[in-house]
Amino acid sequence: MRSIKMVDLQAQYARLSFDIDQAMKQVLLDGDFIQGAAVKQFEKALAEKYAVKHVISCANGTDALQLAFMSLGLPKGSEVITPAFSYAALAEVLHLLELKPVFVDVDPTTFLMDVGAVEALISENTWAIAPVHLYGQMVSMEPLMALAKKHKLFVVEDAAQAIGSQYCTPGEHGFAGTMGHIGTTSFFPSKNLGCYGDGGAIFTNDDDLAKRLRSMANHGQTVKYQHDLVGMNSRLDTLQAAILLVKFPYLLDFEQCRRAVAARYDSGLLDLSGLTVPSRTVDSSHVFHQYTIVLASQAMRDALKLYLFERGIPSMIYYPTPLHLQTAYRQVVNLPVSEDLCKRVLSLPICPELDVEQQEYIINNIQNFIQKSQ
Repeated sequence: MRSIKMVDLQAQYARLSFDIDQAMKQVLLDGDFIQGAAVKQFEKALAEKYAVKHVISCANGTDALQLAFMSLGLPKGSEVITPAFSYAALAEVLHLLELKPVFVDVDPTTFLMDVGAVEALISENTWAIAPVHLYGQMVSMEPLMALAKKHKLFVVEDAAQAIGSQYCTPGEHGFAGTMGHIGTTSFFPSKNLGCYGDGGAIFTNDDDLAKRLRSMANHGQTVKYQHDLVGMNSRLDTLQAAILLVKFPYLLDFEQCRRAVAARYDSGLLDLSGLTVPSRTVDSSHVFHQYTIVLASQAMRDALKLYLFERGIPSMIYYPTPLHLQTAYRQVVNLPVSEDLCKRVLSLPICPELDVEQQEYIINNIQNFIQKSQ
């Protein structure tokens, strides 16, 4: 049995190496490294697949978030409601732009923004809501968009972990990142659609926002050497776009493989005492960027993590500290679900290349740990 990895990028490359090598070689032969043809082709492919009017590629997912909020032109000190159980990139961007994150708790079963708790946090200084589509499934966007419309707020979706996740209710339909005023995503190598470096993209159906976003990503230019806006240098380079163009047609296959891995985990772990498998929302499909279990206690979680490590099985804690307790973003707020989840969540290896033998080894070791713990 080959070694187990959280995401096996080497095995994925072996599968796609011929096409990837050819695509990269063509970029090298063309010598068109910045804003080459592959960049526009990739943006067009994303727009067509996800039925969104504009896709603006950029250098990484954090830049995508920064550009999104820069384009809105919010007054300094404006409040943005966002979950505390998440990665720091969104809060980081808000602070850099002198905006104020207002942290909201999450649902204890789906780990997603508690939409029902948002309205109570809206003040006269609230300008936007920033949901995070965590682990591979979407926040309930239909009631969230209705709430935003009621209070005349912008919605900026962070879809870095959920590209391809599909929202589908009797009232609304759309893909992660395409239902708010602006959506962002990341092509970090470990993402479901990852390049071999950094990369990101922004989605919007608003023509004016798209024009501002594209200009801001290129030093505020629409015409070379004519700077109408204060912008930044944030471009997806052509080599990364060429790699993503090769991988993109396989994304649905990647999703199906991830769901199969998740189903096998469910089958082997569902009835174990002190362990809860991931819940699926009724609103969207789950693309399983992560397969995250919840243990009965922090001590049990930490002991399982060590037990797996000693047997060559990696695992990760996403996330060990909620944002409102981080030194950089500290706020005195009561978010018990976020604080509790940080003590008890554990993400297991999941990727299309995780074979049945590897997964059975993981499941058997978790089962053995639970039996010994009783």
